[in-house]
Amino acid sequence: MGSIELKNGRYSRVFNQLEELMAKSDDQLARMATVAAILHHKMDGFFWTGFYFLRDKKLVVGPYQGPVACQELEYGKGVCWASVLRERTVVVENVHEFPGHIACDARSKSEIVVPVRQKNGEIIAVLDVDSAKYGNFDYTDAEWLGKITGLLALPPSS
Repeated sequence: MGSIELKNGRYSRVFNQLEELMAKSDDQLARMATVAAILHHKMDGFFWTGFYFLRDKKLVVGPYQGPVACQELEYGKGVCWASVLRERTVVVENVHEFPGHIACDARSKSEIVVPVRQKNGEIIAVLDVDSAKYGNFDYTDAEWLGKITGLLALPPSS
């Protein structure tokens, strides 16, 4: 079995576990904390795994696993903002080559950022995963992390 099959198998098991766990709470913070913990500890090469909430033109750190994070990310800079502004997943093989990259930890080498949407499609946060290895993320990660963030979709708060 190749590495893509192994990665798909691992993501499939993680997704099924998270699907069961998401049914136990509709609290967004608790759900995000659970996703960050499971992904961080079950996926290879996940050095920093967490969420940034979109709040009034700011990205503010939410639940995460890994070393200390930047508390706020300056508007328009970095991979997280690129994901929000492009409204899609962004995969970066080498963060040192990404214009405006924000280095919260110098050990970060590659990154993937996935928008987190409410059921109405509004982006409320991003899932940010860093790796200490170059080229750690690919289409398989983008596809599965998109499915996983879909588990977080709740109706907009009134």
